[in-house]
Amino acid sequence: MSKVCTICNKGSKLFGTRKKLRAGKYNPTGKKRKYPNLQKFQVPEDVKHKNYKSFANKKILCCAKCIKRLSKDKG
Repeated sequence: MSKVCTICNKGSKLFGTRKKLRAGKYNPTGKKRKYPNLQKFQVPEDVKHKNYKSFANKKILCCAKCIKRLSKDKG
C-alpha cells in the first residue's frame, strides 16, 4: 500500500528546517518527511458528491480531510 490518498492524491512532503545561529546565520539541519493522516474508510453507497461516486461502497485509504468532507456531504 502506498502512502497516498486515493481521492485527492495527497502524498508525503519533505521539509527542511533551519536553525538560527547567534551570528545571524543559519545552520541547515536535517530534513524530515511528513506523511498525510491516512485512514481506512468505507465510502457510503449514497454519495452525493460527483468526485466520490466512483468510490461508492468501497473500502479505501484516504486522508482525514477527505473523510471530513464526505461526512459533511452525507449529513
